[in-house]
Amino acid sequence: MRARRNIVCIMHTISRDVVISGSGAAGLTLALDLARRNVPFLLIDRAPHPFVGSRGKGIQPRSQEVFEDLGVIDRLVAAGGEYPLQRRYTDGGPVDEPVVELAPPTAAEPYRIPLLVPQFLTERVLRARLAELGHAPHHDHELVGFDQDADGVTARIATPDGDLVVRARYLVGADGGSSFVRKALGVGFPGKTLGVRAIVADVVVDGVSPDFWHRWGERTDQISLCPLRGTEMFQIQGAIPFGVDVDLSAEGLTALLHERTGKADVLVHAVSWASVFKMNARLADTYRRGRVLLAGDAAHTHPPTGGQGLNTSVQDAYNLGWKLAAVLDGAPDSLLATYEEERRPVAEAVLGLSTRLLRETELRRGRDVSQLDLGYPGSPLAVAGQAVTAGDRAPDAPVTGAGGLPTRLFSLFRGPHWTLLGHDVDAAKAPAPRCGLHVHTTGSRGDVVDSGGHFRDAYGLSSEQWVLVRPDGYVAAVVGSADLDVVETYLDGVGVRVVR
Repeated sequence: MRARRNIVCIMHTISRDVVISGSGAAGLTLALDLARRNVPFLLIDRAPHPFVGSRGKGIQPRSQEVFEDLGVIDRLVAAGGEYPLQRRYTDGGPVDEPVVELAPPTAAEPYRIPLLVPQFLTERVLRARLAELGHAPHHDHELVGFDQDADGVTARIATPDGDLVVRARYLVGADGGSSFVRKALGVGFPGKTLGVRAIVADVVVDGVSPDFWHRWGERTDQISLCPLRGTEMFQIQGAIPFGVDVDLSAEGLTALLHERTGKADVLVHAVSWASVFKMNARLADTYRRGRVLLAGDAAHTHPPTGGQGLNTSVQDAYNLGWKLAAVLDGAPDSLLATYEEERRPVAEAVLGLSTRLLRETELRRGRDVSQLDLGYPGSPLAVAGQAVTAGDRAPDAPVTGAGGLPTRLFSLFRGPHWTLLGHDVDAAKAPAPRCGLHVHTTGSRGDVVDSGGHFRDAYGLSSEQWVLVRPDGYVAAVVGSADLDVVETYLDGVGVRVVR
């Protein structure tokens, strides 16, 4: 591939299994998943420092499940908070109403309400967890070119200390909507600009209560102030006409707020980050060319409505991580083809949702943005069964574990392994031990007690049925005890080897 600028000198050459270009939410999630699987990687970013804006501030319930598995959900809850009520200013006076549906948690769905966490705080939490695993992103490291062959990728990286060549088996472009990796691959990025121009800015402001998400106007004259949980700032969001210069200073934003709100006491004192952007809905023609893959905004860009962009990006990485690790460990390369087969239709559906929400004037969001109902029922990795549909998200359930202590299925799933659950089965019939497979059973000789029947009910199981759950928390197969050979064949196909 052609370099964006010439390599002046070669400082040194190193090798890694994976190079990840881009250390936003997608790149950090992928790095975390590879780190816990002991896959050697290099995470780079052309920016000189981490992103400082609040942009992707909503963490949907399904992403909260992902972050629980990665060991950071408690930190994210502490860093942010729940969405405030919206205070909508009308001619008849202010109207307070929820932004999100307040659905109580259930045994199967422990996370039902989105979190409000500024993106820079989310990424800070992910970097801290990555540091605990012995890794860190390398900032001011720009991917300037790469070539690939049958065995790997040679990436050329410009760094403050000179130029670096990295030989890797795979390269992942998680480098945003203007992705260098995607452009260098020649992958099309069709879609459209949605005819909306907007500002978003993180500000310190007086004159409004931090207990509400304040909203004035509609459509072209709309502007809002959302308190950023975990900070003293608000996020300004507002539509802006095309062809108009925008003053993003504290004085300029104060003037805009005065114009849109009619409130002279709303004063912006400081601006920590601000951006003017055109809303786009675009989807890459393909997520993979050879040994180079795309993830996150490099593969799809969304309007911000419904808080879908960051969440879809995180789940791209969560889907890709275990598959890369498996192929690097000897699983067939065809496993990587399922990454695009599973994730591209999800991005397409989410693009449709966020574009539809952009046209609506109602801000309140329901279950359709939670991403709990997204799955992969048509995937080649889904083996049909008689209970829950293969490809569905694997539900949680409270159970009793070793020593009579209460635990949850999510606790049993947590980690980089596959999980095989047998309901009311003879544990002696379980498959032979395999590297990276955890087996749990209920029944007279089981290690788990389904005392409340929550496991049985959540999965719709009958006696002598088994559920295979993937490392990313989706159901792979449901079979009866007489058909466990199907599970054995499946695990062979994804590189989960029998212990010798």
